[in-house]
Amino acid sequence: MYVDILLRWNRRINLTAIRDPQDIITRHFGESLFAAKHLFPHHEVAQAATVADVGSGAGFPGIPIKLWAPDISLTLIESNQKKATFLREVARALTLTNINVQNGRAESIPQGAFDVVTLRAVERFDAVLPAAAALLKPRGRLALLIGSAQLSRAHSILPDHQFLAPIPIPLSEAKILLLSRAP
Repeated sequence: MYVDILLRWNRRINLTAIRDPQDIITRHFGESLFAAKHLFPHHEVAQAATVADVGSGAGFPGIPIKLWAPDISLTLIESNQKKATFLREVARALTLTNINVQNGRAESIPQGAFDVVTLRAVERFDAVLPAAAALLKPRGRLALLIGSAQLSRAHSILPDHQFLAPIPIPLSEAKILLLSRAP
């Protein structure tokens, strides 16, 4: 259902350059669920975890993480009004509960409010990353789905974070999952 809605909306507003349903599943859902598995292994309780997805766009990785761990409280942060409307439509159609779409920038969201913050394929990485990190509670976790070329930038922008070794994303040549913990 999500793919159908995405393809229908994508004809009117640019949500993703990927148009093939199989590629959408492999790239968007695959990467998102890969992150979800590392953030919330099934043996780990995700209950009451507060998660923010910064620059949600078409809802990746936020919505697939919510599907993986339905007990989380998810906030999708998207500055583009049309994309925010799309996200509300997906949440309604999939009858997702405890999901909040914020039409605004990460800088306008109260700081220190989330256990986990995700970031994937955002423009202005150098500006958005510190704003995303500021949303974390102390000892909160940051999950970045980025190109391996951005690894050193992430380390230099957030020198006080404890980074785990980057995890290569399956079926991708250069993308990684980079997890860190806030001080």
